[in-house]
Amino acid sequence: MSDRADTRVRPDAPLVHVSCVRHSYEDGTTVHLCGLDFLVTRGSRVVVLGPNGSGKTTLLYHLLGLLKSQEGEVRVFGVDPARDWREIRQRIGVMLQNVDEQLLAPTVVDDVAFSPRQYGMAEEEIARRVDSTLELLDISHLRDRVPHNLSGGEKRKVALAGALVMEPELLVLDEPFEGLDPASRHAFIELLERLSAERGTTVVMSTHDIDAVPEMADYAYVLAPGGTIVLSGTPEEVFAQADLLAEGNIKPPILAELFAALARAESDAPAPALSVDGAVEALVRWRHGG
Repeated sequence: MSDRADTRVRPDAPLVHVSCVRHSYEDGTTVHLCGLDFLVTRGSRVVVLGPNGSGKTTLLYHLLGLLKSQEGEVRVFGVDPARDWREIRQRIGVMLQNVDEQLLAPTVVDDVAFSPRQYGMAEEEIARRVDSTLELLDISHLRDRVPHNLSGGEKRKVALAGALVMEPELLVLDEPFEGLDPASRHAFIELLERLSAERGTTVVMSTHDIDAVPEMADYAYVLAPGGTIVLSGTPEEVFAQADLLAEGNIKPPILAELFAALARAESDAPAPALSVDGAVEALVRWRHGG
């Protein structure tokens, strides 16, 4: 019998499953990712929220096999990524918080081509993938630039291109909006929507950008200090739980606060809406007694 990892996942099974993982760092800091199980279904966009030190990056590093769980269980595509990373690595795209650690080549085009070359793809296919990925992110004009001479936002786009060039099934992003101006952030969110709709790409990301969560996520998890997963649900469900959000030191989006204040002031206040268009529609209906 072969001992090769079976990376097939039933269509109805979670693509990612993390259950009560404990990790202790050399400085004595311990993160215990317990409370609720962390589950990610195929094609979903999942956000991990929590204050600094709550374990967001620890969680993502376990998904990438960069950390090995000392207790509990981690499964990605049905296998333990710390043990069987080689079996699943071509199926996962990664953008870390410190993107400088990912920029390795002398030019942007060489950097984006790095992974396809490592996997032995034909040069014609590499060129096709690199060109289409640079165009997708609107950075074709940077192809001959030195990555480390780029701006922070440009570096982040190049690192994302390197993550997308293999056309991954799962995209893991650690604080993807750092260094992006509002227009670039909006374009990034639209890109995630497009990848989800057109390719069925599953996305797991951490972020401090609370106001962007309703736009970019189908589901969210909230971590409290120490790693306890205290809350999960759709953005609407999560941001309605003020007490549990407080455990994670998380301030709700401004629209959630607006509707919560309205509910305290008016007994017939409309149900919360977390997008500008949804809020306008809800408030107009409420104004006219709808």
